[in-house]
Amino acid sequence: MLFRGKRKDGEGLASDENEDHAPPNKVSKTFSAVDSDDSDDVVVCEISKNRRVSVRNWNGKIWVDIREFYVKDGKQLPGKKGISLSLDQWNVLRDHAEAIDKALAENS
Repeated sequence: MLFRGKRKDGEGLASDENEDHAPPNKVSKTFSAVDSDDSDDVVVCEISKNRRVSVRNWNGKIWVDIREFYVKDGKQLPGKKGISLSLDQWNVLRDHAEAIDKALAENS
């Protein structure tokens, strides 16, 4: 018989699964600052005060990273808002730059 909702202690568990096991410790994500020496980022340009375009080598692949940054403890750190484009994606975007410019001109 299936029950919905929370299970009571020990109900529906096999005897070897009912032992108390501590959950694994959570590991917080850490980002190295772009200005640090161990970073493989090459800052291509700063779009605005907190936005920049960089090229980076991550997991053996090259990415074009367009991202917002924030300041914490005097260091500029990458934020969640942004996009990393693979070389294939970057080439598609670059090839469509004229069409994007044309659409911008028509809508402004």
